[in-house]
Amino acid sequence: MIDKMAEIFIDEANDLLDKLENLILELENNPEDIETIQEIFRIMHTIKGSSGMFGFDTISSFTHEVESAFNAVRNKEVKVTQELITHTLSARDYIRKLLAEPDNPSIKNESQDLIEIFKLYVKQNSINSKQKESEQKPLEHSKHIDEKNLTEATWRIHFIPASDIFKNGTKPCKLIEELQSMGKCSITPFFSKIPRLNDIEPTVCYISWEIIITTTAMEDDLKDVFIFLDSTSTIQITKISDDDDDQSEPPKKIGEILVERNLTTKDVINEVLSTHKTIGQVLTDSKVVSKEIMQAALAEQKHLRDLQEKKQQETSNQTIKVNSEKLDKLIDLVGELVTFNARLTQISQFIQTSELYTIAEQGERLILELRDTTMDMRMLPIGTIFSRFKRLVRDLSKELNKDIELITEGAETELDKTVIEKLNDPLVHLIRNSIDHGIETPAVREASGKNPQGKVTLKAEHNGAFVLITIEDDGAGLNTKAIHQKAIERGLINTNDELTDNEICDLILQPGFSTASQVTSVSGRGVGMDVVKKDVTALGGTISIVTRHKKGTKFILKLPLTLAIIEGILVKIGNGFFVIPLSNVIECLEFQRTQSTKICSSINIRNEIIPYIDLRTFFEIDDPLPTMEQIIIVNDQDSRMGLVIDKVIGNYQTVIKPLGRLYKNTYGFSGATILGNGSVALILDIYKLSHIVKNLEEANISTLISKQA
Repeated sequence: MIDKMAEIFIDEANDLLDKLENLILELENNPEDIETIQEIFRIMHTIKGSSGMFGFDTISSFTHEVESAFNAVRNKEVKVTQELITHTLSARDYIRKLLAEPDNPSIKNESQDLIEIFKLYVKQNSINSKQKESEQKPLEHSKHIDEKNLTEATWRIHFIPASDIFKNGTKPCKLIEELQSMGKCSITPFFSKIPRLNDIEPTVCYISWEIIITTTAMEDDLKDVFIFLDSTSTIQITKISDDDDDQSEPPKKIGEILVERNLTTKDVINEVLSTHKTIGQVLTDSKVVSKEIMQAALAEQKHLRDLQEKKQQETSNQTIKVNSEKLDKLIDLVGELVTFNARLTQISQFIQTSELYTIAEQGERLILELRDTTMDMRMLPIGTIFSRFKRLVRDLSKELNKDIELITEGAETELDKTVIEKLNDPLVHLIRNSIDHGIETPAVREASGKNPQGKVTLKAEHNGAFVLITIEDDGAGLNTKAIHQKAIERGLINTNDELTDNEICDLILQPGFSTASQVTSVSGRGVGMDVVKKDVTALGGTISIVTRHKKGTKFILKLPLTLAIIEGILVKIGNGFFVIPLSNVIECLEFQRTQSTKICSSINIRNEIIPYIDLRTFFEIDDPLPTMEQIIIVNDQDSRMGLVIDKVIGNYQTVIKPLGRLYKNTYGFSGATILGNGSVALILDIYKLSHIVKNLEEANISTLISKQA
């Protein structure tokens, strides 16, 4: 039982370390973000306590020292610098190594060196005692709040300083900063009392504030912030809502907020609403409330709405961890149910019993709902791997003396967990390639009129039953001339071969291909891009490359949403059955066969010439021809083509089964599925068939050119 609990701890600790890495990188961009600092401290504290509980004493003692350093940071005794970020990332990596090999003595010996590094950093970077004293008061409030395990409440604070507040040395902005340290604040300043520039007295305070704050502090804690103000300053503190308020209630309307503030009445609000005009505009135009008051009310409304949405999201995001093997088993069982239902439907149609047919329909509806729910369980936001690359970009750019920013878009795009797991390595290779080969050094970029900081953009978006993942850099672009010359030297192409830019770019996907003049720790061995192509192809996807000279390079991966179950169209050729992925299908038309027995030809459809492949000829099927054939128009990544078949049977829920090693070199198929009668239908690979058509077209064009010559 203890071992089982320890496994749970290790899983949760690894999740916390992944979150910690992202927080550290966020802190690097915003060193003053107190919420991020507090979150890092809490993660360290959690790991320290949990590791000690489960007997990971080395982790517990080491994390205690890192926690102490961040305690000094959150108490504003130590500043956040690049050096601290680097040390903390190293500590995070070390904790992960300890989790992987807790009994390895060589790893344990590294602990003391890292501890000394943190102690030395805290000692050398401590802020002087005078500055600490000036900031001690707000810190006391922060600690007081942390120690109290209280529920949150939202308060409205009107702060109108005395006009002569500056004369006694009080700084109102410092009081507002202290409130900000106590919780989430929405602040509205009022400037209406500021006179014209010629009439301003520098020693007079003309500004007042309204602060909406959500905090665990009590009312007395909020009053203590203003304890040293004299009686001529006005402080009004009103509770707006509690943490235990019903979150299902709709957010307060702007009229309700104004009535609650005693700025107007319900009758006036109802009269305004009857005009069907914007309530804010009517009330400010009629001078019922000032524009500043309206802005403050709108800020309060937004604050409460954001707070409610956050709490609802936290409630809806409750999750439970499930072993991935159990989830895979569930998918397999659902797949078997889909096959069973197909067989039941087929039997009901054969027997033609209304009761059996009704049961089959009901079973189909339930199984499809179960399938969709199970598939959703496997879908994960692709941001789960996007976040890993921030560290990669940071470390690699520093190693290569480059300044590079990683921009991610579409992190919420969902993809099958199996696809996501196998996508990590290809993306690592592509990002490393963009950083090393694509983006220039800051000096070179400045010389060419570019921003010294390069950008790598990682973007995901849905495209039908596929996800497009784009890795784009704003670097120098691919050197097509160097790639062409290297391909000739390696014998991949002939000297007189004429290739398009896209075809030249595709050469870098060949095994062992590299234009690097020397081998570095990052690249130059010709290993990586061919692995990317192999991995993406294994996932049923494609890769394309677009480059512009001195503008940058774009790698586009097109991947299926799932590798388990797809919607397909079941077709028949001779006595054999085949499945075409529904996401690729455009339309189905009647086809009149000529005497030609070519594998590939073309057909005129609504004044558009579309190439097609005769699957009967391609698969060498000798069964009798039907009186009328059909052609299915499909699309691949960038074009359309036709597939000639005998007959369309109908839609089919396709459970994808691998073909096995014996058929790994079979061309034109991406897998197989089991039909209701127990027979096997092969799933057509549209992209590979399209590749055949394009190659044959190019061969025909080359033959025609040679004959004309």
